[in-house]
Amino acid sequence: MKKYIPKIFDKLIFNKKLINNEAISKVVNIQIKYLFNRSLSKMLKKDLISIVVPYHKKKTFFNETIQSINKQTYKNFEVIIIYDDIDKSELIYVKKILKNFNFKKKLLVNSKNIGAGLSRNKGIKISKGKFVAFCDADDLWNKNKLKTQLKFMKKKKLHFSHSNYYIIDSNSKKIGKFKVPKDISFDQLIKSCDIGLSTVMISKTLIKKNLFSNLRTKEDYLLWIKSTKHLNNLVSINKELVYWRYLKNSLSSSNIQKIRDAYILYRNHLNFSFLFSIFCTFRLSFYALIKKINIYSKI
Repeated sequence: MKKYIPKIFDKLIFNKKLINNEAISKVVNIQIKYLFNRSLSKMLKKDLISIVVPYHKKKTFFNETIQSINKQTYKNFEVIIIYDDIDKSELIYVKKILKNFNFKKKLLVNSKNIGAGLSRNKGIKISKGKFVAFCDADDLWNKNKLKTQLKFMKKKKLHFSHSNYYIIDSNSKKIGKFKVPKDISFDQLIKSCDIGLSTVMISKTLIKKNLFSNLRTKEDYLLWIKSTKHLNNLVSINKELVYWRYLKNSLSSSNIQKIRDAYILYRNHLNFSFLFSIFCTFRLSFYALIKKINIYSKI
């Protein structure tokens, strides 16, 4: 540590004959501040987490979502909001909410609606973090989410992690929970999408290799599948770190859109045959139905 101390500080602190005790105390305080700022700067470059949040007509829940991010016990993060709505009527509200918080933040405003996946890509491209975490504008995080996940990934030297999650309704009331498998392989993942987007943290190194597609409802699912090609298995944390909000009128709840996007995913993006793509689409829908029955049981 001493090698980082400017020579003038070294002389003043360790030669008491030069100055009195009061002067020594002042210089020590300067030295501590210097070392602290240097350490903080190193930490920012090493373990900054970029949180990417696309926004589209989520005024009812946005403030609660941002509050849950602000309450994180791990504070070394930046938040990138992408306003993805041609209607700018809620933009003033979003700016007003963000002014209430002191964390590092950036607000991007799309000139037209491009979808959640492509909006996240814009956030990823300007992010400065070593890791990227995703949060939908209506979901909530446990206050130890980032701290727990970062510690877990660094300990196991992972590039990707996710976790169990609670399901909440429009009033933020728990209506269920979902426990994810410990490890998910490519073969497992093409059968069922068990990864909650707002639970995911991924290294910048990995996310740059595969960004989100332009699918409307399966853009995240496709990214997780592509990630298995680099990592073999996607490892989970056996804790509920996220509160995923189920809304009946949300885009992700549209069964027709889901089926359409699932087929496109298998046929066009994974290059499966026509018949196997049809089979995979129906299998995915079946497992989704089973999961829905199971997770909405009372806790």
